[in-house]
Amino acid sequence: MALMIEQPPHISIVTGRCAKVDVLIVDDDRDIRAMFSAYLEHEGCTVRTACDGGRAIDQANLRPPDVIVMDMVMPRFDGWTALKRLKGAPSTAHIPIIGLSGLPMAREQARAVGFDAFLAKPCRLARLWREIRALLDPARLSCQTGVGLTPTRLRPPLD
Repeated sequence: MALMIEQPPHISIVTGRCAKVDVLIVDDDRDIRAMFSAYLEHEGCTVRTACDGGRAIDQANLRPPDVIVMDMVMPRFDGWTALKRLKGAPSTAHIPIIGLSGLPMAREQARAVGFDAFLAKPCRLARLWREIRALLDPARLSCQTGVGLTPTRLRPPLD
């Protein structure tokens, strides 16, 4: 009788190493996508980008990311609409989504419609990484960072 050892989902079965946190950045501003990507890659994440909500949905359906960071106001296909579709689909409903906006009343609206967290634009890069970490599984993050982390979603953001 063979002993089956279940591999934690954050450990690669092939290499035995930690899988990188997969982040999808969605913003119509190319500079913001580049800045967030460079910072998160430096932190050890795998980063993909999309320039609107429609492309974000396509990418999330092809390969669901661990977390999505999405601008709420974009031309063509905004973050509000993309959120509704992502949270309404069984294959993507579990993905935490951080809303980004420079609009004054967006924080309350973001929480009301189902964003898992919110950051006001412009936001500090370290704050973005803190919010991502707060939404992810602590075992996954301790594997990546070497530090035990506890989710902090129960407290409101300080922005």
